[in-house]
Amino acid sequence: MELTLLLDEWRRNEAFMRNVAAWQVEPARPARTRPLPEWLHEEVRSALIGRGMSSLYLHQAEAVEQIRRGRNVMVTTPTASGKTLCYNLPVLDSVCKQPQSRALYIFPTKALAQDQVAELTDLIGRLTTTVHSFTYDGDTPIHARAKIREAGHIVVTNPDMLHSAILPHHTKWLRLFENLRYIVIDEAHTYRGVFGSHVANVIRRLRRVCAFYGSQPQFILSSATLANPEELGAKLIGDEVVLVEESGAPQGERHLVIYNPPLVNPKLGLRRSALGEARRIGTRLLNEGISTIAFVKSRNQVELLATYWKRGVRGGEDGLVMGYRGGYLPSERRQIERGLREGRIRGVVSTNALELGVDIGSLEAAISVGYPGTIASLRQQAGRAGRRSGLSLSLFIANASALDQYVAAHPQQILSSSPEAARIYPDNLLVLVDHLKCAAFELPFQPDERFGVETTKELLDYLAAARVVHQGRDGRYYWMADSLPSHSVSLRSAAQDNVVIVDTTSARHVVIGEMDRFSALTMLHEEAIYMHQSQVYQVEKLDLENGKAYVRAVSVDYYTDAELAVRLQVLDEMETRPVAEASAAQHYFGEVMVNAVPTLFKKMKFDTNENLGWGKIYLPEAELHTTGYWCSWQDRNLLASRSQWESALKGVAHVLRQAASLHCMCMPSDLHAAAHIKDPHTGLPTVYLYDAYPGGVGLAERVHRIAEEVYRTALEMVLGCPCTDGCPSCIGPGEEDGDAKGWVSTLLATCVEESRVSARG
Repeated sequence: MELTLLLDEWRRNEAFMRNVAAWQVEPARPARTRPLPEWLHEEVRSALIGRGMSSLYLHQAEAVEQIRRGRNVMVTTPTASGKTLCYNLPVLDSVCKQPQSRALYIFPTKALAQDQVAELTDLIGRLTTTVHSFTYDGDTPIHARAKIREAGHIVVTNPDMLHSAILPHHTKWLRLFENLRYIVIDEAHTYRGVFGSHVANVIRRLRRVCAFYGSQPQFILSSATLANPEELGAKLIGDEVVLVEESGAPQGERHLVIYNPPLVNPKLGLRRSALGEARRIGTRLLNEGISTIAFVKSRNQVELLATYWKRGVRGGEDGLVMGYRGGYLPSERRQIERGLREGRIRGVVSTNALELGVDIGSLEAAISVGYPGTIASLRQQAGRAGRRSGLSLSLFIANASALDQYVAAHPQQILSSSPEAARIYPDNLLVLVDHLKCAAFELPFQPDERFGVETTKELLDYLAAARVVHQGRDGRYYWMADSLPSHSVSLRSAAQDNVVIVDTTSARHVVIGEMDRFSALTMLHEEAIYMHQSQVYQVEKLDLENGKAYVRAVSVDYYTDAELAVRLQVLDEMETRPVAEASAAQHYFGEVMVNAVPTLFKKMKFDTNENLGWGKIYLPEAELHTTGYWCSWQDRNLLASRSQWESALKGVAHVLRQAASLHCMCMPSDLHAAAHIKDPHTGLPTVYLYDAYPGGVGLAERVHRIAEEVYRTALEMVLGCPCTDGCPSCIGPGEEDGDAKGWVSTLLATCVEESRVSARG
């Protein structure tokens, strides 16, 4: 069945349409082109014509012309509009005209880097001039690295390798840095928050090294659509950028459908599982021969949905359907990407690992299971379908969370609103000082040199007093510590140490994956069920000291879900201000210390999610020093009893986390919440939201600054829920009797401008 017929069938199906919150059709549009530029080298021109390209799309022509004029360029056209050619053309033209010319490509993920090398290799293969293009990342064999440093015209890497392996050893990359003409930064919208702040400082170090070797490279950036692309580009590279945003690429007709699973218990507000609906709809699409990708939020969901599809799809068990996520070995990921491009794999379930511009061929349908956290991400996922031409479907299936239900109730929030602004803070003192150390290791600092901020000399004097750097007789600052500073600086503010997963089923032990240490506490504890490509394993032993988890293949019909016990302590109260009426509630922002220990795990049956039992987890406590926001209610008479306060605070913590993620361009999992009826720090009923990353990434601070907007959204989420007294969707799970929904609304209403409005609408 063609997709057209299936969409017509759904439109006529009243039961299906009752659950459709919005159905928008974007009409097909033709290409707008310009002739190939006259100045293009003849070899590059012939290579393009050999691929059937006798012209450029409007945005490609504009981008390469601006680059030729020496400008830094930011291209923000939609997914699959041919942004890659905007930088490949000027780079290859430069190498053909000047063989010593070099380019550095920076991609946020290994998968994207590998994919772009495959695309580039095809174009290079049509040239007469020899152009060497190599990937330099953690998977690159040691014996190949010396050749790449010497012979690579185009070096493809990621920010982590640039930070820890290239810049600290720049003397080995003499030929690259002396002749560096272009620096390409792809998927620039991913560099936001703490990651983007770190990357901006890595770019500062990169420009500093280039200047030392006498090169002044141009920057070419590409990004998904953002509210502030020029601002982001300028902050990332420390220089002005020219924006190219009007796409000339063709697009097939696209159907954007927002689907809200039906209510199964209106009183409690319970709905069918979003994953279950993705299972049913995805199985139908694949069995009708419609190639489909589904995006889910966690590794466990990847394995669950991939298993469901494999069981329900004809040929699913024979490789027609695959899962794709972080933790798979590089060779396995490359094999899946190749299978998608060649059409051998027709269905794939992925985390956001495939959200970026990896070429996975022409898929007809994209399913987003749950709101991914930002409008930009949702549009990226939707853009994975119909990447070449023809009709396509982008289906967003809302889950039962308050955030998803808010989006389903306000569909124009994602259909018509402009994408969010990406914020970075490269001058954050903690981040800046880390990279100042790395830069001092790479090259001595001149006494009047500026590294992003005017106070660079003061910071260097501080490091000199701490005996990290030494000021010589020539006035320059030299690195004097023993260790390599970049090894202790993570660009993502998370532990770099991974746990390797070892399959001990057979006598020959095999490494099948990896996981970060913090996630391992809840996913690789002893007796945990670990899933890999739908094969179920049980963890026999977790050796955190040596970074290994030993698993064995088993045949069981359940998975495990672990819980954490959290203890929170305020270290420093940095900002305080009243909200709405000072007598009702007070805002705070500061540093907090969180101690978390995994306590127990539940065994959940596949398909039905029944609880089959539980077990204890015996692992050490994990410590997190981060930033937090908290709100204390000073009027204890707002609610009548202690039990009402307990129910209300727990509900407020749940819905605030959902609402805050909508305003902060993040996933709900990026923020953690806690509630105390008598908080040790304030002595009052208090709710905390804190960043889930060491040092914080600015999320809690943003909640503090826009608290009234966050509380207003949270109140709308609760009042807009169809349940009567509160349900897992709006106020979270709970077994309390009474009007918990009203109690939560009462507390939320005190923190919006129109406080004291009727909490029941």
